[in-house]
Amino acid sequence: MNSMLKFKQSLNLEINAQISMDNLKNIVNQFKTEGTVATITPFGSGHINDSYLVTTEPEEASDYVLQRINHLIFRNVPELTGNILKVTLHLRNKMLCMTSAIGDFQVIQLTPTHTGSFFVYDPDGNYWRLYNHLRESKSFDVVLNPALAYEGGKAFGLFQYLTSDLETSSLYEILPDFHNIAKRLSTFRKAVTLDQVGRVNEVANEIAFIETRSDEMHLILRLGEEGKIPVRVTHNDTKFNNILFNRENKAISVVDLDTVMPGYILYDFGDAIRTGASTGAEDEADLSRVNIDLDLFEAYSKGYLETALNFLNNAETDHLAFSAKFMTYIIGLRFLTDHIDGDRYYKIAFPGHNLQRARTQFKLLQSMEHHYAAMQEIIRRHAEKIKN
Repeated sequence: MNSMLKFKQSLNLEINAQISMDNLKNIVNQFKTEGTVATITPFGSGHINDSYLVTTEPEEASDYVLQRINHLIFRNVPELTGNILKVTLHLRNKMLCMTSAIGDFQVIQLTPTHTGSFFVYDPDGNYWRLYNHLRESKSFDVVLNPALAYEGGKAFGLFQYLTSDLETSSLYEILPDFHNIAKRLSTFRKAVTLDQVGRVNEVANEIAFIETRSDEMHLILRLGEEGKIPVRVTHNDTKFNNILFNRENKAISVVDLDTVMPGYILYDFGDAIRTGASTGAEDEADLSRVNIDLDLFEAYSKGYLETALNFLNNAETDHLAFSAKFMTYIIGLRFLTDHIDGDRYYKIAFPGHNLQRARTQFKLLQSMEHHYAAMQEIIRRHAEKIKN
């Protein structure tokens, strides 16, 4: 099988013919929207779902984000939708009681259909949903300065603080064992053993990189099993581009709530640092450009601790720096696993994209290991300052 054919087959979201503009408009019209559809254009840079920006007329009518949910990954769309509705309702209710503390923070909302549902199931077997669009909002794949990092830390810290009293038992575990390192390593080792598309020989160095650190990376799992860190409501996909900013570069919303479910708060902080304090994009090809930026790390940590420290326990705070190493490791592990397995999970833009992503994560992890003592000291210093 030639490489281009492999590439075409790996685009797991292209399970239907190209959707026409008329079909997209028909889907949007099944929701209770304001105005009439003016344009529908591809939107965002997510790996999993397909998103479209829907603009409407007249100008004062709301705009929307239409998403085709990847039901190959999110197999229980009703439960996923229920999680989003519970969390967004809880956020809105909490924010009504504390307007002075939240500033311009907003909560995205699902738009109901004319039949009272919150998703549409089309004849081709696709699930669709519609969110309100925060006009003039923007996101960043790479953090440009410490001021942005600080805002991002405040945003995710506030999201976690506002959901800290939401019962985890009320949420469905939409992706069981999502960050469970034991399960992820088991899946990885099976993929290596099977070598279904003949890629293992080319990634021997990356496999060794994973195995050398595998025992250390069980730390968070052990802390949870020992009861030292509690299960909380977690976002589980705290990439920096899941924060929306306004024109003044102030963080105004946390988006992409598909993976909100019970978990350990350390996973959220670690993934935010992985994307929010890196000097390169998630798939940066020039590895010399990929490092942990301690200025960005400090700014993000400061903003995060200002909004989240009051509900964290000591074990959680003490392991925030480690969580950055862990999440960089596990995401690199997942990219590498998907590459070995034939690119079945993540959307790719070219052959070898997942391997490039994995190598980027491993380079970032090496930089974190080099600066780990400094990262721990930054967390300690800001936590002590806030407490005092």
